[in-house]
Amino acid sequence: MGQYYQSTRNLFNPKSETPYTLSRSKFELFGECPRCFYMSCRFGLGRPSMPAFTLNSAVDILLKNEFDLLRQAGESHELMKQYHLAAVPLNHPDLTKWRGETPETRYKGASALHQPTNFLLTGMIDDVWQSDNGELIIVDYKSTSTSKEISLEDEYKQAYKRQMEFYQYLFRLLGFNVCNTGYFVFANATKNREKFDGKLEFDMSIIAHRGDDSWIDDQLLAAKDCLLSAKIPSPGAGCEHCDYRKKMAEAVVRLMK
Repeated sequence: MGQYYQSTRNLFNPKSETPYTLSRSKFELFGECPRCFYMSCRFGLGRPSMPAFTLNSAVDILLKNEFDLLRQAGESHELMKQYHLAAVPLNHPDLTKWRGETPETRYKGASALHQPTNFLLTGMIDDVWQSDNGELIIVDYKSTSTSKEISLEDEYKQAYKRQMEFYQYLFRLLGFNVCNTGYFVFANATKNREKFDGKLEFDMSIIAHRGDDSWIDDQLLAAKDCLLSAKIPSPGAGCEHCDYRKKMAEAVVRLMK
């Protein structure tokens, strides 16, 4: 766990007409805890930073490299063939921007204006495939290590689904014909080898998710109302960060008496 911090970057100004940049992670934060969202966007008081998952990042990069080789050739990946997916990795000049790999899109990725809220929605995708009928398919890479069957039914993986649906919504705002079904490419590190030998081995699988982004418009409007309020909102249910801050403040008051 990192440190609590205060940032002066990208603070929401209720009087400004400039579009406010709302990332996918900040949008998810609103759903988790309106108070944490408000304090972060209005005052730059964010939650503690998390350590970088460097092994996960390494797997993401290697998967991107692997699919990029096929992208140039217009060929399907063997894993896609195994799951009978009639698609190929999309070869598009903006892919590096959507991934946040250019200086101007670093930490932003793809972006599109949501006019009802004047939010500039941003999100960094892992990959986009194109189906035989021309629809774009949003793809996200995930790394894990488990002996259980890979599924999207775990409680914490509901956030994966919302992430996918946000990206589908974002690319529709950009004017693309987006398939309702997106895919998660899971790399599951095996742990049943006798020796490590300085390398990990992965079982690869693809899990489909049929997205429904119909909830996003209302959630964006609610997020905008939250930021426009002069009153700090109530914490989200079970927010451990707000609970910690409350208990810390109470303890300080007792100790100062």
